[in-house]
This record gives sequence, structure tokens and C-alpha cells, in this order.
Amino acid sequence: MNEYRKMNIKEWAVEDRPREKMMLNGSRALSDAELVAILIGSGNPEETAVELSRRILQSVGNNLIELGRLNLENFCTFKGIGEAKAINIMAALELGRRRKSIDNPEKVQISGSRDVAEIFIPLIGDLEIEEFWILLLNRSNKVIGKFMTSMGGLTSTIIDVRAIMRKALDKAATAMILCHNHPSGNLLPSDADFSITRRIRDAGAIMDVKVLDHLIITQTSYYSFADNGVL
Repeated sequence: MNEYRKMNIKEWAVEDRPREKMMLNGSRALSDAELVAILIGSGNPEETAVELSRRILQSVGNNLIELGRLNLENFCTFKGIGEAKAINIMAALELGRRRKSIDNPEKVQISGSRDVAEIFIPLIGDLEIEEFWILLLNRSNKVIGKFMTSMGGLTSTIIDVRAIMRKALDKAATAMILCHNHPSGNLLPSDADFSITRRIRDAGAIMDVKVLDHLIITQTSYYSFADNGVL
């Protein structure tokens, strides 16, 4: 009896190959594993690209948010995934994150904390490190810019208040909203969160740039200083 031989992906029927399937039917016809398979291009001696991609997704419970939290080292633990393939996946996930967070061509008007959360949850909600962002507004509370002011470890970031004020003045902002993520998933503000809020609020008062709120972001929720009366 002939020994079983795994078919190479190039030997599959055209409609079953991820690239050809995408050309024939569009990207929405592909499964998550097939889309990842296109990014990595090939599998390993025991698995096709699709099978390897399926196993990677299974390791995170088929959750794309959790997939986006994997780092270079995590991806490279899978046989057949080297640095180049890992970077391809990470780059695609980052593009998806940025696409969801991009500002509309029309200036977005902020009417409450939910509007701010809708901007930042896709941007920083699933990160493994803390990032501190500033949302700049004009007199009509329309967004005129946003920028990351610091990136830190899992528990803290280093904030340069002077740099924040300088950017606000450069954009002629009249108000700002502070925002950072808690990778731990804990929404409650820390003593350091209260301290930096007061520092930026007081500096803004001197420069006539009002701090309207400070949001703590997680993957699916947020905490608003203003809504809780602690600003």
C-alpha cells in the first residue's frame, strides 16, 4: 500500500487555495485561518499554511483580539513561523487596528465619554503595554487631533506635561481629553492616574486649555473621570 502523502497547498483544487479563492470570491469568502495563511505563505513539513494558521488561531480561542496581543516571540513558538512570517501577521493586525481607529474626514464632535471610547477602544484596548493618548478639541468640541504622548510598561507610563501643552498650543486646541489603557483589565484609576490628571489639568488651566475628561480603556469597556465626578 502506498504511504499516505499530505497534499501540498498547490495541489489543492483552485477554489480551495486561499489566494485563488480570494480572487474568485472576494476576501469575505475566506475564513480567518485562510486569511492568515495568505500572510504566512507556507506551512511546515507536517502542516499546510491553512492548517498551521488554524492551529495558531485555536491557541487564542479563535479570538482575533487575542491574536492581536501576541508578540514576535509568541508567534515564533509555532513550527514554521519565523520572524518574517510573524512580522507579516503583526503588521496586518496593526493595519486593521489603525483602520478601525482612523478619524472620519469630517471632524468628529465629542458629546460625551462614549464618543471618546469609540475612538480609543479599537486603538489601545487590546494592547499589552500602557499607552497614554491625548485627544485635542476645538471650541465646538470637534476633534482636531490625537497623539500618543508616552508608552510604558504594564503598570505605568512616563508623562511629559510640557510636551502635551506644547502640542495643544501648536494645534490651537481649547480643550483636551486624556486617555490611557489598563492592560490588566482593571478599570479603577490608580493614585498615579489621579496624580497625572491633576498635573495636566492644572497646566491646562494656566494655558487656557481645559481638560474635559480622562478615560481608562480596556478591551470592551472604559472608566470616565468626568462621568464619575472625580476629574
